[in-house]
Amino acid sequence: MHPGVNGKKFPDKPAIVMAGSGKIMTHGELNDLSNQGAQLFRSLGIKPGDSVAIMLENHYLFFAVIFAAWRSGLRYTAISWRLQPSEVEYIVKDCEAKVFITSKFLEETANNLQDSLEGVEKFMLDGSSDSYSSYEDAIASMPAEPVEDECQGSSMLYSSGTTGRPKGVSRELTLNPLPYTMEEEDLGLGRVVQGVYGGSEDTVYLSPAPLYHSAPLGFNTGFISLGATSVIMEKFDPESALKAIEDYSVTHSQWVPTMFVRFLKVDESIRSQYNLSSHKVAIHAAAPCPVEVKDQMISWWGPILYEYYAGTEFNGMTIINSEEWLDHKGSVGRPLFGELHILDDEGNELPAGEAGGIYFGGETATTFQYHNDPEKTKGAISKQGYSTLGDIGYVDEEGFLYLTDRKAFMIISGGVNIYPKETEDALIMHPKVADVAVFGVPNPEMGEEVKAVVQPANMDDAGPDLEAELIAYCKEKISSVKCPKTVDFEKELPRHPTGKLYKRLLKDKYWA
Repeated sequence: MHPGVNGKKFPDKPAIVMAGSGKIMTHGELNDLSNQGAQLFRSLGIKPGDSVAIMLENHYLFFAVIFAAWRSGLRYTAISWRLQPSEVEYIVKDCEAKVFITSKFLEETANNLQDSLEGVEKFMLDGSSDSYSSYEDAIASMPAEPVEDECQGSSMLYSSGTTGRPKGVSRELTLNPLPYTMEEEDLGLGRVVQGVYGGSEDTVYLSPAPLYHSAPLGFNTGFISLGATSVIMEKFDPESALKAIEDYSVTHSQWVPTMFVRFLKVDESIRSQYNLSSHKVAIHAAAPCPVEVKDQMISWWGPILYEYYAGTEFNGMTIINSEEWLDHKGSVGRPLFGELHILDDEGNELPAGEAGGIYFGGETATTFQYHNDPEKTKGAISKQGYSTLGDIGYVDEEGFLYLTDRKAFMIISGGVNIYPKETEDALIMHPKVADVAVFGVPNPEMGEEVKAVVQPANMDDAGPDLEAELIAYCKEKISSVKCPKTVDFEKELPRHPTGKLYKRLLKDKYWA
């Protein structure tokens, strides 16, 4: 399970293959590079329990940096490279990072951060820039041996909340001495990928999604820790993914439903060109998958689709295989761990068939907390001590879970969670906006897209020019993925005298 164990057992075996460039990192090289990274952290005075922040594209050295932090007992926060500098700055400061690592590819964002991150050690891959030192040069002089106090670290990833500010999902650091093997310790997703999905040292795992997301980060580290090989796509493209499955004899993969939609839009003559016979397990989650889409994928790939429902909080997890799903279409499965409870607004248990808040009980229910936000942590816990991700659903008589709603109008676009309030807060500052509501509307490829309905200060301004102006304004404030694709105009938005916005009245007509 440990890079040092796998580095000795499989020194010449690929741990990472970059699908686009074909560049390979062996388990032996991953062990050496992560040791050198850990030695660098110690040379900077970074101690077990400290934090590092990483903002990288799907880079060849991504997991060398991650394992360096993990084996030196650090919290590591992977940040979306699509965020605006102010959003990145907030996360780096909130997670109390002592080190920030980025790349030449992200130089523009990095240079906009340098003045605001005073006191943080800053490194860059593939070169250097202004106050950023070369990471490769910095580790080159470091010994490829484990640090003396080698111990287990952990991720702390950020998940946006209804306030619009992202919150870190943290757990207590165990700082267990390393190395150890699976027989001695449970390493979370390492156990899941082995026990549920049949992962082993013979697995070839295809990772098409951005590595800063919780699932790709967790599944890649899980499979690599088993001695498997991860094939990482620099960027998802449906035909390139099919080609990678054939070229690398991929056995396992992980997807989001929008990728399935794009697969199904590829011409049949192209789809049939590729040999997918090695492909045994296709894992998917992140958003509810349309029943028709999943039906077509199972017809094409066979009964190899495995769906799960879980969150970064890892307070519980449901799973379902293809055979079970065909008998319970639309379900996300039964619990793998965590006791499943459906509660009404007063926290009372609901019977099968009735929709309510989805909660997990059991040992894992309250092992997480939201960093620097005790109120948000408290708000996720029921009176019984169960915890929720904020989703709504129901169970059938056999205990299979079905999702029926999102977290308080959260938008899921291409597997990315978008919280409307942050977009609303950006748009309301525009001088020509009197009121605004943001929500998700159907998009055949992305699942949902961001829609804004604006009450202009002067209705005479409503039209295409103001629409374009507001979209551009929003993109200056926050990440473009959170900004509306289109803007509609209303003379007045439906608000209660208390100020509560009846967003459902606006949203329903689009979904109808």
